[in-house]
Amino acid sequence: MKFLAARRRSPIVASSLLILALGATGAVYAAVASVQPAVAAVGAQTQVEDGKKLYLEGCSSCHGMQGQGAGTGPTLIGVGAASVDFQVSSGRMPLAAPGAQAVAKDPSYTPEEVAALSAYVASLAPGPAIPTAEQLDFADADVAEGGVLYRVNCAQCHQAAGQGGALTQGKYAPSLMEATPKEMYEAMITGPQSMPVFADSTLPEQDKKAIMAYITAMQEASSPGGLSLGRLGPVTEGLFVWTAVAAALVGAAVWIGIKAR
Repeated sequence: MKFLAARRRSPIVASSLLILALGATGAVYAAVASVQPAVAAVGAQTQVEDGKKLYLEGCSSCHGMQGQGAGTGPTLIGVGAASVDFQVSSGRMPLAAPGAQAVAKDPSYTPEEVAALSAYVASLAPGPAIPTAEQLDFADADVAEGGVLYRVNCAQCHQAAGQGGALTQGKYAPSLMEATPKEMYEAMITGPQSMPVFADSTLPEQDKKAIMAYITAMQEASSPGGLSLGRLGPVTEGLFVWTAVAAALVGAAVWIGIKAR
């Protein structure tokens, strides 16, 4: 009995029991932790499968059964989730009717369906991903620097005040006055319609944030002088004034002629 009691009090036995307990705890934790990625993988796969069903029902007639493109639609191989999210959530896709350019309208799919379509197209080949909340956070961006970058890279098409402008062959650069930060970022990394792609190698992420900050400042800017007239500059404002003055003079002349009778 004394021998057994001494053995139980042995430091070696105590250390062995502690190691066994830690090992058991680690094994249980590893088993539980390994379940989470599996659940996430199953969820992602389910989303891709749902997206494939939606794609085959509504997109394959133009873009091909495997996203390879067809006579009426370009390939979607490698466009990424960001391109699908931009085009579908803005209502540009599916097309309402053939034309020189896809027109923004109310979306045909719910946000969950848009996410599923984006996941499916992203599974076809690597491409630009939907921007994260961190990428869309431009709170610390330099608005003045964004103005410089905007005038250098964007104003040629979207006009200095972001009101949009005409391009060639019936195409146009849309107004940015209703664009959300996510739409701005996705447009820069995917290059929809006639817009070029501004990859991070061309326009770093911080520069994209500065441009978004500047466009948002333009959207929120007030017009202390009265009507903004689209902020198109002195030509439009001068034309408006001359038209108003001419109309007033004509009205005065008519009134004087009536009174003279």
